[in-house]
Amino acid sequence: MRLTVIGINHRTAPVEIRGQVVFPPEQQSRALAELITLEGVEEAAILSTCNRTELYCARSNDSGEILPDWLCRFHGLQREMLAPHLYTHMDEEAVRHMLRVASGLDSLILGEPQILGQIKASFQQASSAGTLHTLVNRLFQHTFQVAKQVRTDTAIGESPVSVAFAAVSLARQIFGEFDRHTALLIGAGETIELTARHLHEHGIGQIIIANRTVERAVDLAAQFNGYGIALDQLEAHLAEADIVIASTGSPDIILDEATVRTALRGRKHRPMFMVDIAVPGDIDPGVARLNDVYFYTVDDLQQVIEENLKSRQEAAEQAEDIIDVQVGHFMSWLRSLDAVPVIRAYREHARTLGELELEKARQRLANGENADAVMETLTRNLVNKLAHAPSVNLREAADHGKTGLMDTVRTLFNLKTTK
Repeated sequence: MRLTVIGINHRTAPVEIRGQVVFPPEQQSRALAELITLEGVEEAAILSTCNRTELYCARSNDSGEILPDWLCRFHGLQREMLAPHLYTHMDEEAVRHMLRVASGLDSLILGEPQILGQIKASFQQASSAGTLHTLVNRLFQHTFQVAKQVRTDTAIGESPVSVAFAAVSLARQIFGEFDRHTALLIGAGETIELTARHLHEHGIGQIIIANRTVERAVDLAAQFNGYGIALDQLEAHLAEADIVIASTGSPDIILDEATVRTALRGRKHRPMFMVDIAVPGDIDPGVARLNDVYFYTVDDLQQVIEENLKSRQEAAEQAEDIIDVQVGHFMSWLRSLDAVPVIRAYREHARTLGELELEKARQRLANGENADAVMETLTRNLVNKLAHAPSVNLREAADHGKTGLMDTVRTLFNLKTTK
């Protein structure tokens, strides 16, 4: 059985290509059902995110073009269009690839933790579809353990390296727990959505989202149990906010110094944390002069991110060492599977010989023969039959100078002999 990974990701294909091979959750059951019927495919799982689509399979043969052909056929694509962007990993390299992906070492943002949750979802989907058995199931379980070890034993995920996460991390340094605080987010694009997600995951008490298109603000805020407002309502709600994070595409200032000063009076000068992620800026830089305002720009965050990237890169080197060791452990287990049919056959052979001799012994006892004599004969015959074939083969090996077989037998049976 061979482990195989094929796929495309953010390193090998632009978003226009990646978008054409995505497997939405509602399609994955059908896709897995098709995949498992392909010649030689014994087990299968699909990992599909915005940055990668990968097939994890155990195959009984090396029919290498079946998986890429199926991927193109399922999505109605020409092979020539997809082929330049595909990669394939086999056996040991397939194991290494999955461990690196789960540990965040192959992510667009080094060390990001979301990918592990996506791999767990892939595992659940394949388990529900019944397309996992011994090999790929064990690979998933091993992957979860290794990813946890990487998170525990290295600092790969401790330092924020996205603008949104860096902003939230700075806010936590100032306010500590979030449960009694309110965040006002200005804008409703991807960065604000990610910021809202981080705040929500860290237990923010309330989220308000202000946007030029109020419907978008309302829809996004609802995902995080918050509420949306229009930009022209900012002044009325600003005093509620302990945390203000802005990221719009506006060419003009959205929040001026005078408005912030008024809000501070309404807050009785309780501190306000403000981050302007937008370029050009959304918040008047003059707010930095106000007491009780902690003001940061995207440039301030970038310095933090660059320092943290260096820290994560050092942690990534440690993670690679862990993965090297764990790949070896998995491959040792995989090689041990080769012994299973031999062990099973040996046990069945011994059981068959034992049953034959036991039946003979029962007949002799039924005929009234002495029990001790019957047991001695049973033991002698069973030993002779079990030892006959190995003895013949050992003598033949010795005649041909195959001393390695002698050493193997000594190891197998823990024999203490002199050479």
